[in-house]
Amino acid sequence: MVMAPASHSTPQLPEWEGQGTRQNLHTSHLSPGKSSIRASVRDYLDRILPPHRRYYSYSRRTLLIVIAISVLVILALITGLAAGLSGRSRNENLPLPSNAQNFTGDLTYYQPGLGACGVISSDKDDIFSISHFVFDAVSKDSNPNNNPLCGLRIRATRFYEEVNARRSVDLTLVDRCVGCKATDIDVSPGAFDKLADPALGRVPVTWAWLSPTPLPYLQG
Repeated sequence: MVMAPASHSTPQLPEWEGQGTRQNLHTSHLSPGKSSIRASVRDYLDRILPPHRRYYSYSRRTLLIVIAISVLVILALITGLAAGLSGRSRNENLPLPSNAQNFTGDLTYYQPGLGACGVISSDKDDIFSISHFVFDAVSKDSNPNNNPLCGLRIRATRFYEEVNARRSVDLTLVDRCVGCKATDIDVSPGAFDKLADPALGRVPVTWAWLSPTPLPYLQG
């Protein structure tokens, strides 16, 4: 009697068993800890938001997507508001014309020429350049000639040790100083000579805006 060769075909499994096997194969690469966390999260969601129910005509998946988008939008609004308030706070701390007070910084001098405000100045002109932090804080566009600080005036004062007297000079803003801190001012050699010995190069100075005119778009 001739025996039929044994069949090597894979036995057919019921559909529900096949699905379970495929799911086990899909999740077998996850560590027990991760599988447990995923199962706990899924169970929690199933308890508070049963998957078979409708929520305001939305499925659970759609509802979760809407909630996630809403949270992201709220976070973006909060971040934008915080950035705006932070920027306003920084401007309020800068020595702007809206700050009617005296400021103390370093006084230095430079060789003037064509300044950021589009004005050509000489060594003898009573002019100054202000810190780029202040200048840039009020810029309206990419053209520095349109900066609202251009042409405004300050009064710089200090005790001139060599003559044993307090000296003051009124200065007109014509330029932007890249190397200056917020309250530093850089003046022409002629203006510096009225306040200190040019050989010193850098001295402390107190200054204030003359007849401060608050800038409307900085007042909030």
